Amino acid sequence: MASLIPIILAGGKGERFWPVSRLERPKQFLRLDGSDRSLLQATADRLLDLAGGWDGLWVITAAHLATQVRQQLPLLPEANLLVEPVGRDTAPAVAWGVVEVAKRQGPEAVVGFFPADHWIADRPAFSQTLESAARLAQQQGVITTLGITPTYAATGYGYIEQGELVSNSGQNPVYRVARFTEKPDPKTAQSFIDSGRFSWNSGMFVFSAQTMLAELQSYAPQLIEAILAQGVGAYASLAKLSIDYAVMEHTQRAWVMPVTFGWDDLGDWNAVERLLKQPDQQNVDLATHLPVDTRGSIVYATDPEEVVVTIGLEDVVIVRDGKATLVVHKDRTQDIKKAVQQLGAEDRFRHLL
Repeated sequence: MASLIPIILAGGKGERFWPVSRLERPKQFLRLDGSDRSLLQATADRLLDLAGGWDGLWVITAAHLATQVRQQLPLLPEANLLVEPVGRDTAPAVAWGVVEVAKRQGPEAVVGFFPADHWIADRPAFSQTLESAARLAQQQGVITTLGITPTYAATGYGYIEQGELVSNSGQNPVYRVARFTEKPDPKTAQSFIDSGRFSWNSGMFVFSAQTMLAELQSYAPQLIEAILAQGVGAYASLAKLSIDYAVMEHTQRAWVMPVTFGWDDLGDWNAVERLLKQPDQQNVDLATHLPVDTRGSIVYATDPEEVVVTIGLEDVVIVRDGKATLVVHKDRTQDIKKAVQQLGAEDRFRHLL
């Protein structure tokens, strides 16, 4: 198979996991899936074999998070940690990462980009899928994106529409991408599910360095030329731009591989329930919780000596961390980001971000 250089994107904020996720301690450094490994560590664990060990694994992160990455991944070579001076979204991160890989490994090198905060159920199936994606990227010169087979009409994910079937010889069928669609309203999301032609956009992509460099040159020339000329020094002058907007929504070389290895992007507190809820439990307790007539709720506290007592509640999320407490209905967890923005607008609350 084609060798794969996995690059982990570890610069996110994780605002919807506030108050446990903070600017200086975003969710990729937290243990949220019931294991003893952080999301970043779990991501590295499942990519190590594909990378051929630590020398083949890379991470891109923000300057204020680099120390924590080093602490959580002490075996990662320093040269494989790319530190962005300022956050500029995923397109500059991908561009810089690809340029650095091409310099060190050559333009034929196959690269994969992976968010640091995903949960994967079936690691062997995940690895086999990526082996297939790497072969396609190397042999066909395409950008292979992993599409998650939908299990419900989600409105919090982007979608990928499947076009022409181009390969059915591997573990998963592969299609040309007909289009990428942003987060839909409920009615549109349901129509996507009913059609059977759509996958959730996982944000995981595999391609050769030369393929992505060519597509960036075609669709985001100012970005790639700045990176080629100045490297990380170009960041101060770059606009925020996602790789979806910069390349994926324009390229004719995108193929999608629908997958079923068990996936969650851990986007908000409801993801904790999806992963950890047991049939014989009324609630998901990651705290010392005394419930009285409480059900369908998620309770989390960072201090196990604190006791959270609830009475007559249903379908709420309660989170305690330091001097901050969050209480929100499970249907409104997407609005946590709005609350965080309001906290940031007031001087007296900024220390809680």
